[in-house]
Amino acid sequence: MPTMPMITALLEQGLNRTLWQDRGAKSTRQRLKGKILTLNIRELRQPLVLYFSDQQIDVLNMETPDSDCTVTLSITVLPQLQDRKNLTSLIKSSQVEVDGDLQVIQLFSTLIDLAEFDPAEYLAPWVGDLFSQSVTQTGKNIANFVQRTFLRRQSQVSDTLIEEWRVVPGALEQAWFCEEAQAVARQCQALDDRLSKLETL
Repeated sequence: MPTMPMITALLEQGLNRTLWQDRGAKSTRQRLKGKILTLNIRELRQPLVLYFSDQQIDVLNMETPDSDCTVTLSITVLPQLQDRKNLTSLIKSSQVEVDGDLQVIQLFSTLIDLAEFDPAEYLAPWVGDLFSQSVTQTGKNIANFVQRTFLRRQSQVSDTLIEEWRVVPGALEQAWFCEEAQAVARQCQALDDRLSKLETL
């Protein structure tokens, strides 16, 4: 499992590449300048502390009393923050707990929502525009194919279970079958008794 310094370094690099280089989110970044957001992810032992400056986001894994906003949530809820419309419903359903300035997490959610992540843009300096675009398109096609296949298989399994469920006899049918089987067993026993009597004569 990766260590916390590795997680924070990768997160810092990813956030700075996607959020701090996007020109369209400049006004949102300006409003976050100087703010500190603490993310307490339940599955991690240490918090992730995001320091927003003019040039970048610094990610640390040490608690700070100066945090403007502390958010406690599960790692499965984290991707839902990408859509800023989800934030209110997540807070109401207690999936996200916010302590401090609510506007900080709202601005961060807006920043993630506004960010455009294009893998081809990051591959281009190393492999060229044409190749990076084709690799990205191929990756998207594979992801779509896997998703469609998964949904199709899920639908097939669901249909099979429904059809098999219809074939399974109900409780009354099972009780009737057991009674009929017992009646046949009694008749066989009676026939066996009669045959044994005939043999003795």
